[in-house]
Amino acid sequence: MPSHNVTLREAFWVWVKVAIYSFGGPAGQIAVMHKLLVEEKRWVSENRFLHALNYTMLLPGPEAQQLAVYLGWLLHKTKGGLIAGTLFVLPGFVSILLLSILYAGFQEITLVQALFYGLKPAVLAVVLEAVMRIGRRSLKNGVMVTLSGLAFVGIFFFNIPFPIIVLVAGITGFVGGKLWLETFDVVKQRQTGAESENDYVITDSIAQAQKPSTRYAAQVAIVGALLWNLPLLLTWPLLGRSHVFVEEAIFFSKTAVVTFGGAYAVLAYVAQQAVEVFGWLKPGEMLDGLGMAETTPGPLIQVVQFVGFMGAYRNPGSFSPLQAGVIGSIITTWVTYVPCFIWIFLGAPFIEFWRNNKSLTTALSGITAAVVGVILNLAVWFALQTLFGVVDEYQFGPLRLLIPQWRTVDSAALFIAVAAFVALFRFKLSMLITLAGSAALGIVYYLLILA
Repeated sequence: MPSHNVTLREAFWVWVKVAIYSFGGPAGQIAVMHKLLVEEKRWVSENRFLHALNYTMLLPGPEAQQLAVYLGWLLHKTKGGLIAGTLFVLPGFVSILLLSILYAGFQEITLVQALFYGLKPAVLAVVLEAVMRIGRRSLKNGVMVTLSGLAFVGIFFFNIPFPIIVLVAGITGFVGGKLWLETFDVVKQRQTGAESENDYVITDSIAQAQKPSTRYAAQVAIVGALLWNLPLLLTWPLLGRSHVFVEEAIFFSKTAVVTFGGAYAVLAYVAQQAVEVFGWLKPGEMLDGLGMAETTPGPLIQVVQFVGFMGAYRNPGSFSPLQAGVIGSIITTWVTYVPCFIWIFLGAPFIEFWRNNKSLTTALSGITAAVVGVILNLAVWFALQTLFGVVDEYQFGPLRLLIPQWRTVDSAALFIAVAAFVALFRFKLSMLITLAGSAALGIVYYLLILA
């Protein structure tokens, strides 16, 4: 039983809000969870939130969805993690399923594009707020600021792979903690800040978790592996190895374990295989699917659902195209997200048990600083893609520059972004009102001017 008074029912409705608000990629989604769980509900302290975020940043798969699973597990163990993680995915799954059906039948999604046109620039304000708040609370000294800045420069200007940045930041924190503990133990420094940890439900003062048993880890691994392979166990004996359902289950199970550093790290590979090897998509259709994923709730990796739908829709076998597409969507989503639950349920108990270990704490402090830089990178990239029609990329040796063409600035999107920023920061309006107002502005402008 949890040692707090937050009921599962109350948490359920907060996770529903998190799911509905989860636009803008991982930066926006992390910002939403931080605002709701840390700032508004005060269920999870800043330290525990960042501790969970650091771990999920190390894992393959969508870090924001895994953060939801971790925080749900932290509040209500396995049941809470299952609820939080499933609800996080559900709106995006339903949205992309409906859009895929419309796309396959009509290739016309104007109304949906209008609906989400105003949301993307509004999310910029939410992301900016998250970067400012998390940065202010976690970058407590010049060393941490420097690490954050180097992480941003490394990933944005030099396109250094995300896992390398995290690894170097972790090693820096580990070694730095051995040499200069006071500088790298930023958790202790945060505890001495203005806000008391006692104001939160889940804090560092809660007793350290019991060491997880080998039996527990084995149970999670065995049950998780069986559930992960369930689509294969059901389809391969009945339909054969060459059926599209089996092909999709195998292929997307593989991609689920190599998606380090966000969806873009693996989407080029998925697009190439889907077009050139399997013939599931036509050239250019991956961009249409990516557009759906970028303008609907949930993780960006949800675009693989569109690939799974179209692949099965075009190779239905004995099923109708629509039936095959729906089943393909379910299989692809299942094998993509089940491992995310496994990583959390298997690893989180150990991460919690070790959270007071100074070496681990200082290593994670280094990762925290790097994460702020990574979120800033995501925010800048998202801003460029949202506010400008054309962004040119220039490569000078290892240096990469993204230069927007200023004549392609979307003045309406810029106006909505500024209005949302003012609404949140100046007038302190709620996120729901801000996003709803931005969506309404976007619909009116898109249908009257752009459609």
